[in-house]
Amino acid sequence: MDRKTFEGYVEEAVDSLPKKFKKLLDNIAVIVEDTPPLEVYRETGSPRRSLILGTYQGVPYKHRGPYYGNYPPDVIVIYQKPIEKICGTEEKIRQTVREVVIHEIGHYFGFSDAQMREIESS
Repeated sequence: MDRKTFEGYVEEAVDSLPKKFKKLLDNIAVIVEDTPPLEVYRETGSPRRSLILGTYQGVPYKHRGPYYGNYPPDVIVIYQKPIEKICGTEEKIRQTVREVVIHEIGHYFGFSDAQMREIESS
């Protein structure tokens, strides 16, 4: 899939968020890269053979105090190649991109992986 189409799915996922969540997104960038760099595997403790679909780097919203400011933007990175690798169709790519974007935005709001799995299973 070409990058422009994939980035369109990422934009679509962000745009589809409920307004009450979108208005809380502050000082954050959502970008697309082909694959995670080696440092991401080190930072997450993930084996190099694992598929990392996205990452969040920054100060979670719930941890920002009154003195939060002058920080570089938080960054959500969506990794195109791993997502394409696990998806068999373009529609599945679109769906997975949305799920990954929502998952990483959950980290922005301060949810852990365990908390998000609990929410997703309920």
